[in-house]
Amino acid sequence: MIPRRQWLSSITALCFIALAGYSILVPPTPPPATTPPASAGLLAALEETLEHIYIQVNPSVVNVQVEQRQVVRSPVQPESRGIPSRRAPTPQEPQELIRQGVGSGFVWDTAGHIVTNNHVVAGADRITVTLHDGTTAPAKVVGTDPESDLAVAQVDLPADQLRPVQLADSTQVKVGQLTAVFGNPFGLQNTMTVGFVSALGRALPVGADDEHGPTYTMTDILQTDAPLNPGNSGGVLVDDAGRVIGVTSAIISPVGVSAGIGFAIPSAVVQKVVPVLIQTGHYAHPWLGMSGTSLTPELATAMGLKPEQRGVLVVDVVPDGPADRAGVHGSDRQLTIDGARVHLGGDVIVALDGQPVMGSDDLVTALARRTEVGQAVFLTLLGQGQAHTVRVTLAARPASAAPRRPAESHTTGGTSPGL
Repeated sequence: MIPRRQWLSSITALCFIALAGYSILVPPTPPPATTPPASAGLLAALEETLEHIYIQVNPSVVNVQVEQRQVVRSPVQPESRGIPSRRAPTPQEPQELIRQGVGSGFVWDTAGHIVTNNHVVAGADRITVTLHDGTTAPAKVVGTDPESDLAVAQVDLPADQLRPVQLADSTQVKVGQLTAVFGNPFGLQNTMTVGFVSALGRALPVGADDEHGPTYTMTDILQTDAPLNPGNSGGVLVDDAGRVIGVTSAIISPVGVSAGIGFAIPSAVVQKVVPVLIQTGHYAHPWLGMSGTSLTPELATAMGLKPEQRGVLVVDVVPDGPADRAGVHGSDRQLTIDGARVHLGGDVIVALDGQPVMGSDDLVTALARRTEVGQAVFLTLLGQGQAHTVRVTLAARPASAAPRRPAESHTTGGTSPGL
């Protein structure tokens, strides 16, 4: 048996024999210092941008709590312990219930005007606004516009406690831009979520709960994948500079919470509507007095037009409305295409004031962006295959009943009523 000391010496000798080709033993060289990848710098820059957005925008966003009183009356007194009463049932005394809700809003100016969604404050008997620092104040509604789902309330607070938002031009927004949402999802104040602008020019229906009431379409809506949840309504969608590009209003979701498809009313509409609501309490939308649908290749072919022809096929014209008085004609017959009944024979609107109109959403957007009540516009029409121009003086759109809650709304195709 080899003694341990002699065994270690033999191992050491073998190591030197294995390294006989080297003049000296060189310890391992440490790896050279590596430069941090460029992605680390990009991540740091993104984090810094988001932090800056939060610091800038959060003080302008408020929590909006609403209460609505409802009186309920049970039809009869309940029987006691299952024993039938010997006397005739009598109605119970009416009971007052208070429904509570929560939404979001933002500071418009130092005069205390708070902008939110119309559906947040509609029917409210009491409104309480809470600033980012916990300051609370009662608010009163000074103006509402159900058709754009915007409303303005006002609080009585010192100007130095109010931080108005900064607005950006939503018409310059591009798909893919970084965006952040501020609001109070599920009542959790001072919340920011982040995403991108995922689509432009979406349309949302705004209509009455009564299926026979008038319905309209909000167009030019911004779509984002930034998480929106109940309580975010009335908050803000901002760009990477912290400027408001939209007011969060609706989601599409099978379960009522964020599914990555949220919608915001564009700042171009907000800038146009809110000052009028502050001044007069209501906003008059320009109206042609007709309903129409986008011209498809199938419809165009059935009407004897080229399949590539685009425009708005006039379906119905309101009697004695602006379009009717200008001589615009609605559809006069129906045809079955792919199993569906469609309207044919009406005029086709192909331009508004010389600007091409590609479809019904395009026409609604042009009316909202470029026209006012009482303004005269020129419609270029295709009727019986011949182009001609008519002059239409726009009227104020008739008021609709309370709109559906946007969280229950879905984007739809088909006929666009209320043009």
